[in-house]
Formats: sequence, structure tokens, C-alpha cells
Amino acid sequence: MSNISVYASNPKESRGRYYSEPLTKGRSCFQRDRDRVLHASAFRRLKGKTQVFVVHEDEDYRTRLTHTLEVSQIARSISREMLLNEDLTEALALSHDLGHSPFGHAGEEALNECMKDYGGFDHNSQSLKTVTELERSYAEFDGLNLSWETLEGLAKHNGPLVGEDIPRYIKEYNQKHNLFLSTYPSAEAQVASLCDDIAYNSHDIADGLYAGLFSSSQISEVSFVGRFFKEVEDLYPNLDFYRKVHEVNRRLINAMVNDVVLESRKRIKELSPKSSDDIRGFSTGVISFSEEMSRNDKEIKDFLFPHMYRHYKVRRATNKGGRIIKGLFNLYISEPDIFYSEKATLKDKSKEEQAVIISDYIAGLTDAAATEEYCRYFNAEVKV
Repeated sequence: MSNISVYASNPKESRGRYYSEPLTKGRSCFQRDRDRVLHASAFRRLKGKTQVFVVHEDEDYRTRLTHTLEVSQIARSISREMLLNEDLTEALALSHDLGHSPFGHAGEEALNECMKDYGGFDHNSQSLKTVTELERSYAEFDGLNLSWETLEGLAKHNGPLVGEDIPRYIKEYNQKHNLFLSTYPSAEAQVASLCDDIAYNSHDIADGLYAGLFSSSQISEVSFVGRFFKEVEDLYPNLDFYRKVHEVNRRLINAMVNDVVLESRKRIKELSPKSSDDIRGFSTGVISFSEEMSRNDKEIKDFLFPHMYRHYKVRRATNKGGRIIKGLFNLYISEPDIFYSEKATLKDKSKEEQAVIISDYIAGLTDAAATEEYCRYFNAEVKV
């Protein structure tokens, strides 16, 4: 591992797995983690889950799977530039959304409302639960038995977890397998988290433009984005719309990636970490946008929230998905005898245990599977 820095996560120094396993010749523990995620059924189901647009609307729009792959590509690039462990970064990028419910954030909101009396629903916590419990392919354990460093990065996807608002499953799992929730995660986990933002900012701008939710002149009011439209239009005055958007998008991603690398190198030089544990011990993250790029990032989000995520066309479709989720949850919690899953039963369970099992089940469904199940039970035809 001579091609990584002293502060990168070295697989030879991994804290290991919850269930002890022999090492594999030819693959590091982080490479095995990445491969286990790729082969997981939850990963395959991402292709049928909404990112912003409900999956069937147009094959060109991003799904939860294509979003995940874009996060992974960007994260690997930054990790390589920063001399971090690319395999761990990739494992984290590929697994960060495994717990997402169908129908995007509207689906998560609906499931969280259903679970309000039972600890709520959080997709980051559900991703950890998916890889530690819900995936059931291996003979000797439930879950994927990933390395401690991968689990740490999943649990702390948005940074340190402190106080009373730690999602229930993360708190429960941490009691038996300490993930040091109050510290920052590895630099690789920080890269994966920031690249989640870079990916959805850039591809949501592109998808929103292609869908006609807003115009290029409207998004150009965000000065950071507008400068790239001007650059592309000056260089290619007769370029068709699709190519223009792509040219703007690639410049946007490149600018954000370059900023992360420059700012992160600056921070690392100032802090001078000598190990991955030094990264965890700092009072601030080491992988970050500059102050200027953070402002640009916020301006993009401030634009996309009303113009895309709350656009009536998007909300109209995803809100139907939310009603499907609530309908299924309320049906199963009121009539547990009709619930069926190969992985769990509601028989002889308390109401809270039943709610958790139902939530886990619904979160694992694709948009199409949830819709089909709803239509079957309620004798309805739903187009989302």
C-alpha cells in the first residue's frame, strides 16, 4: 500500500469485522467490502428506486442506482488525488444509499411519519441496518459482515453523531460494536459524503433542465452555474441544448472536485495528520469545500429546492408514492395476519416490533413492487 498516504485507511491496520473471518489472498478487506456491496440484493434494487423523478417517467433520468454510481466515480477520483484508500472510498460510496426507501425523499418522509411512534425512519441508519442485519445471503451471519471502517463511514455519513437525535438503530448497533460515533470518520468516508452532494447537485441540474422544470436562464441566475453557461455558449454558440447542458455539467463537477482537492490538501498540510486515527481525532473535517465553494453549493441547493424538489410535477408523482407507503404500512400494522415476508414474521411480536419489521420490508421495496402491492390489496390502479 505504498501509494497511499500515512493518514489514509490502511487495510492491514483495519479494526476487523464483527464476525471474524480469515483473510483472502489477493483482495484487501476493503476490496471485499466493495464486492459484497456490489453483489447485495439491496444494491440491485437501487435501479428501481426513485432519485428525484419516479423511475418509469423517462429512462434518461437518474435513478438511485445511477446516482450511486456517479457518487462512486467522483469519490474514486478525489480519493486517488488525495492518496487515500480508493477501495474503502468506493465501498462507502456504493453502500451509502442502500437503505433508501422507494419514491425518493417523499417516500422517506412518509415512512418516517408512519414510524413516528416507533423511533422514526432514517435512510442512513437503514443503510447500516441493511449491511449488518437485513441482507441474508451468507451461511454464517446476517448482513454482509463489512469491515469496521466501512460501517463507521456509513453510520457517520453526515459527520459525528452526538446528543439525543442519534437514529435508533445506529445507537443500538453501536452498543455492541463501538463505531466511535462522536468523532469524525475516516478521510475516505468524508470524501464519499461530500461527493454525494457534488453528484446530486450536478445531475439534478441536468435532469431538471432536461425535464423543463426550469430554464437555463433561470439556473444561470446562480452565478457559479451561470458562468459555465456563458463559457460554453461563447465557445460553442450553435450547440444543441442536450450537449450544452452536458458541457456545463462536466465543468461544474470538475470545478467542485478541484476545489475539494485544493481545500483538503490545505487543511491536511495545516493539521499534519500522521494516521487515520489522527483524522478521527480532529475537531473539524479534513475533506471539505472552500468557503467560497460552500457558498456556491448552498446557492445551488437554495435554487433546486423550490424549482425542482418542490416543483408541482415532482411532488405530484412522489406524493402518490408517499400515499402508497402509508397505505401499505397502515394496512399491515392493522392487519398483521396478511403480512408476508421470507425474512420476518409479525406473529407473536409486539406492536413496536411489528412496526419495525414492516418498515424494514417497505424500505426494501422498489417503486414498482410497492405500487403493485398497493394495487393488489386496494384493488386500485395507481399511476405514479
